[in-house]
Amino acid sequence: MTLKITKIDPRVRLPEYASEGAAGMDLRAFLAADVSIPPLGRVKIPTGLRIELPEGFEGQVRPRSGLAIKFGVTVLNSPGTIDSDYRGDVDIILVNLGAEAFIIKDGDRIAQLVIAPVSRAATEETTELSATGRGGGGFGSTGM
Repeated sequence: MTLKITKIDPRVRLPEYASEGAAGMDLRAFLAADVSIPPLGRVKIPTGLRIELPEGFEGQVRPRSGLAIKFGVTVLNSPGTIDSDYRGDVDIILVNLGAEAFIIKDGDRIAQLVIAPVSRAATEETTELSATGRGGGGFGSTGM
């Protein structure tokens, strides 16, 4: 599969896989100045990219594990979804769950982009659902 990408500025780096077995491509910040995220703060960070996903696929924007474990910085609406018919700017919503402010600089790797197939379902209204052993048991009902 080929992912079509436009850059809003020549300085923007295309997403790239960091290793041969990586599932996600690194997305980088495209900033005119550093951005500080205070503890419990959230910001929208531009990537400088627009993408064209093939029909039947989505882009999943996911956190980078290193930022999460080292600093408590993660993607707020994780995973964020980029629909195949979206052609606007790809921005990343980051939240700082850490105890100290976190600084993002231009070019920093801030998230991952995973391309995944999408299944679409037809809906059917019914008055009954099939029975299962679990039934309506919700949060924690199958044990800890």
